[in-house]
Amino acid sequence: MRSWLAITVVAAWGAAGCGAASAQPAAREFAGTASHYGKGYSGKTASGVRYDPSKLTAAHRTLPFGTKVLVVDKATKRTVTVVVNDRGPFIKGRVIDLSYAAAQALKMEGRGLIKVTASVQ
Repeated sequence: MRSWLAITVVAAWGAAGCGAASAQPAAREFAGTASHYGKGYSGKTASGVRYDPSKLTAAHRTLPFGTKVLVVDKATKRTVTVVVNDRGPFIKGRVIDLSYAAAQALKMEGRGLIKVTASVQ
């Protein structure tokens, strides 16, 4: 009985499209508020690599590690391409958390938060 139930559940799950969520591509473009890691932050990222403030990297909640993202500052039109290697930001309204080097490229260090548009490359 148990094996029949397990097979039925697995078969139903597969027929219902168990991969449906992963089959849908992540949003290719998004917009919102960007923040950045503080200059003194250190530690490991969610991908397992040590955070390097001199690298053009970022944290995003759902994009796969290794994804390249073009980030555009809406106010200044400055751009930077970053590689996702961490998870976050986990503060409502924020869409991406940039490394210190990326923040420098956008000249946002003094502003802290900026409005951005971003697109997966």
